[in-house]
Amino acid sequence: MTLAPDQTDKAQLERIRTLLKLLERAAFVGVWTLDLARDRLEWSEQLAAIHGAPPDYTPARADAFSLYAPEWRDKIEALVATCAESGDPFDEEMQILTLQGRRLWVRTIGHAVRDGDGRIVRIEGALQEISPQGHRVGTLLRHNVSMGGAMSSGEAFATVDREGRFTYVNEQAEKLLGRDAADLLGRAIWSCFQKTVRIRLEEAFRRSMASGEVLEVEELDARLSARIEARGYPFGGGLAVHLRDVTARHKAQEHLRLLESSIARLNDIVIITEAGPFNEPGPRIVFVNEAFERRTGYRREEVLGRTPRLLQGPGTQRRELDRIRAAMEQWQPARVDLINYKKNGEPFWVDLEVSPVWDEARRLTHWVAVGRDITERKTAEEKIQYLAFYDPLTRLPNRQLLLDRLHRALSDKERPREGALMFIDLDNFKVLNDTLGHQKGDQLLQQVAERLRSCVHRGDTVARLGGDEFVILLENNHYKPLDPSAAAHAVSERILGKLGEPYVLSGHLHHSTCSIGVTLFGRSPWTVSELLKQADLAMYQAKNAGRNAVCFFDPEMQAVATANATLATDLRQAWRENQFLIDYQPQVGADGRMSGVEALLRWRHPHRDLVAPADFISTAEETSLIIPIGRWVLEQACAQLAEWARRPDRRHLSIAVNVSVRQFRHPDFVDEVMTAIADAGIAPHKLKLELTESLLAEGIEVTVAKMGSLKDMGVTLSLDDFGMGYSSLSYLKRLPLDQLKIDKAFVKDILTDANDAAIARTIIGLAQSLGLSVIAEGVETREQRDFLAQQGCLEYQGYLFCKPLPIEELEQFIDRQAG
Repeated sequence: MTLAPDQTDKAQLERIRTLLKLLERAAFVGVWTLDLARDRLEWSEQLAAIHGAPPDYTPARADAFSLYAPEWRDKIEALVATCAESGDPFDEEMQILTLQGRRLWVRTIGHAVRDGDGRIVRIEGALQEISPQGHRVGTLLRHNVSMGGAMSSGEAFATVDREGRFTYVNEQAEKLLGRDAADLLGRAIWSCFQKTVRIRLEEAFRRSMASGEVLEVEELDARLSARIEARGYPFGGGLAVHLRDVTARHKAQEHLRLLESSIARLNDIVIITEAGPFNEPGPRIVFVNEAFERRTGYRREEVLGRTPRLLQGPGTQRRELDRIRAAMEQWQPARVDLINYKKNGEPFWVDLEVSPVWDEARRLTHWVAVGRDITERKTAEEKIQYLAFYDPLTRLPNRQLLLDRLHRALSDKERPREGALMFIDLDNFKVLNDTLGHQKGDQLLQQVAERLRSCVHRGDTVARLGGDEFVILLENNHYKPLDPSAAAHAVSERILGKLGEPYVLSGHLHHSTCSIGVTLFGRSPWTVSELLKQADLAMYQAKNAGRNAVCFFDPEMQAVATANATLATDLRQAWRENQFLIDYQPQVGADGRMSGVEALLRWRHPHRDLVAPADFISTAEETSLIIPIGRWVLEQACAQLAEWARRPDRRHLSIAVNVSVRQFRHPDFVDEVMTAIADAGIAPHKLKLELTESLLAEGIEVTVAKMGSLKDMGVTLSLDDFGMGYSSLSYLKRLPLDQLKIDKAFVKDILTDANDAAIARTIIGLAQSLGLSVIAEGVETREQRDFLAQQGCLEYQGYLFCKPLPIEELEQFIDRQAG
């Protein structure tokens, strides 16, 4: 595109000037000139606009440098000084500060202009605003596009180890350095250059390896007769280095006018259309730049007078087009990522920004569309997504990469491997998330990941499956002469110790433990899924053993797991076939008079006779069957209370119903209780809900709120199994309870065990101080009852009074007691 005006044609000159201004705005380019003799700086209106300044604003030279971000000021001053002294042009991306204090990424370029005697008299430059997204994506692609793509590209590419020795060079690198791969591999990268370049390159390499920052070196090398640019990106094994001969760029034509140069070098597509109309077919094209012709394959004369719709095709997103149209109808700018099509039908992606152009009277005159080709970025993003093998939070391998490595370990026929698979689960992690928030939970997971890495050999795999679950693949060749079992045991103990040390989460001191399940591989033909299942079963066995423990898988665990699966199947059948029934155990006062009963669920198994709740409740919770079963027990109890309410000798009786944690936490639980009471038409206080103490282990705020709702209904609330280890007195005083229940484990040896007696006294005293009643279960002897009575416990339940009975036998018991 030729921008030099014909001096004899003033009209043509004015049109060109107008077009240049329009292109300045379209490409977000501002122009500046520095007169070295007078030390005078001139800015274009667009450059002032980029800085958030009035159109006529031009700063002094020193003030202009201060408008760059602090970390870039030294560099831009040095670039300008070098250009003024030696004539070297510059082309850099950096950040500026607008007059409002906002940071912007910009591309800044400049070149020297000489007089007839060859003296540098001024510097002309341009500054183009670029999006932060474009800057970030450029960095991402340079760091993350796979090595294969780099190897096959037309750019010289090499990798070096952490000592700077070549480990790979492509053909372009061989050509650039003038040596073949056999001569280069194993040599230090800086040995290929003259002394001055060698020193700087070695220093930059050491800094990059120490700091992890990108290596950037550009130097003239007389030996190669070229100016070489080296950019290196650190990775685990060393540095990935891109080499370019930038001699031609460095010696670019200095006599080009700056704006002409800026537009000519601009790679973005620029389309200018008339102002309207917005309806079909849309505004017509009045200008396209050379980049448009290169990118699309259309010649300028083919598109002038047509609409941008010629670039659309079957894959162009209708939603994005609607966004553009809606913005244009409001005379507003719009920015979208859009699929367009070249003349040959090939699709390409553009980051497209459409902006209105106004004249001096604020009348809309044109629309300017600037499109940056982001096809490479989109392709890389899709590839990165597809090849995502790492957990973004912990940067550990994820499930996919773990399974791949485990599969390879098991399928290596030439070199059979032995090792161990370790399944690690953090204890009570949900409590941390619920109490301190997910941010601190994430911090804990990140610190756990670092500690796990420190506990194993570098060649082992530490993976995060999700949540608080981690898996370690130990390969035994790293731990010889230890056998796999001994190695796994040593690593497990190391992990238990390391993960048990305190954590600091945003200033908060936190203690955590873990449970570890281990299974061994290499001597049995286990599959990947079988090994994971075995390690998982062993981990749950460690949980059941009290947590903060390690457990190795054995076949008995598989038998237990199979039995549990069978039990779950039988439970589902039992629910469908109404195999459940309810027994009732009387509760009596100090005078021996019956005050109520506890409803106890039983399962009449077709092959195992009666099954006690202790043998199936946990499985019912795991399968969620506890929800319908618990609702059924609740309804049966309310129906029985309604029956007794019609008989004067029984209407004083209450029924206690056990509520599991899973049932209580169900979102409909409170409504189900209300419905059962309303349907039966009973007095709510006759229904006593016995809540397990483990409810207090987590989610205390929700627990208190639900209990408050039940209390407001009039339901009686009792805390079952009190004293078994979960309760905190600070929590207890917040609960709207009516009663504490002393667990039978404390009652059993209350006469012979001083600790049990002391706990019983404490519970009774606590209940009295909180204004609560207290009941003891498991009372089997008169001596136990008398001891409890002396301490102030005046309500009892146990075989001393009556065993659990079916409703028919209970009715007979009540009649006998009344007689």
